[in-house]
Amino acid sequence: MILAVLLWLAASLHAAPADPEAPGVIVPDSGTAAAAVFAAASTGTAAAQPASSRPPDWVKPLRGVHLTGWAAGSPKNRRAIIREVRAAGLNAVVIALKEYDGYTFVRDVPLAHETGAFVNAIPDLAGCVREFKAAGLYTVGRIVLFKDNHLARRRPDLAVRRPDGGIWANAKGVAWVDPYRREVWDYNLAIASRAAGAGFDEIQFDYLRFPSDGNVRLCRYSRRDHGDHTANQNLRSFLTTARERLKPLGVKLSLCVFGMTASDDSGMGIGQHMLDLARLADFVSPMMYPSHYRKGIYGLKNPNREPYKTIRHGVRDAVARLGPEAWRLRPYFQDFSLGFRYHEGQVRAQILAAAREGVTSWILWNPQNRYTWAALRHNNQPIYDFAPTKKEENPAP
Repeated sequence: MILAVLLWLAASLHAAPADPEAPGVIVPDSGTAAAAVFAAASTGTAAAQPASSRPPDWVKPLRGVHLTGWAAGSPKNRRAIIREVRAAGLNAVVIALKEYDGYTFVRDVPLAHETGAFVNAIPDLAGCVREFKAAGLYTVGRIVLFKDNHLARRRPDLAVRRPDGGIWANAKGVAWVDPYRREVWDYNLAIASRAAGAGFDEIQFDYLRFPSDGNVRLCRYSRRDHGDHTANQNLRSFLTTARERLKPLGVKLSLCVFGMTASDDSGMGIGQHMLDLARLADFVSPMMYPSHYRKGIYGLKNPNREPYKTIRHGVRDAVARLGPEAWRLRPYFQDFSLGFRYHEGQVRAQILAAAREGVTSWILWNPQNRYTWAALRHNNQPIYDFAPTKKEENPAP
């Protein structure tokens, strides 16, 4: 069986070359900390790891896809998605409950109704969650926090402002709410609490940060001493408050961060220091899309064309940064085309690169939910069913 997998992976990567250095098997280098992480993650246990780095017993590998609220809310689409997800051997779905335009699909949140932010994309949220869970899938509700164009426009008192008092907007005209405003915190935590009540296993916060694009030098916040220290302190305070409110509801907590925070701990002008934030959540998901990395990073001429190398560099840095808490890592990977066409080889290369660094939990992202299922299958079986148990490597030609 191992030989068959090697031949298939080599052939598939040759047919759709993603990266000439992508290996042909889902196995990390032996004798490394990454190998221990991989062994534990692959079996759902922590026996292979030293006590200082063992994940809690409840931590299991998570492999999932992100879904729009509209896709999840349609019973017909939902059934089709469940079939594809199960056939691909995945075990989780992440469902958008509030996006950066500010519209939310969670009902009975007062401020959402006052501002017209509620949209009935998921008419029966609890029923939607039940259907995914009945199919054996772990459910994560994703909530965008501070990039909220709708609330900023409807409630200018909560918006990031310009020096002249007007509403600041980024290069695309999207406004943000002020991350320091406690009313903004309460609003998003009310959405999260309602989602927990609908039965979600986990709440995931996205855009837990300050603005990064546009003329950010013109951003004015309610806290006049804004800087990296106060920004990071504020994000940590939000997460502390979120834990206090959500943990009694029985949900896990995760967060999304810039992919580059794995390699750059400067705060990047947005207040994100990955380890500081990860320690206040159960899981952390750096959004490691090769198309979003600048040319020259990691010594790569064009990271978008070399997904294996890009992800391996990024995941290696993330594992090193998190240290004994690397079990919290669940990166997002790119399953869309932006500047360079991605096929199954490019998608699979990212998964292989992460596995080589001991990371076997991940989430795929496609904004239209058009996933490259072929990247996850061999003879109509999930590729992880065919993962070899010993080091055996066959680089793609």
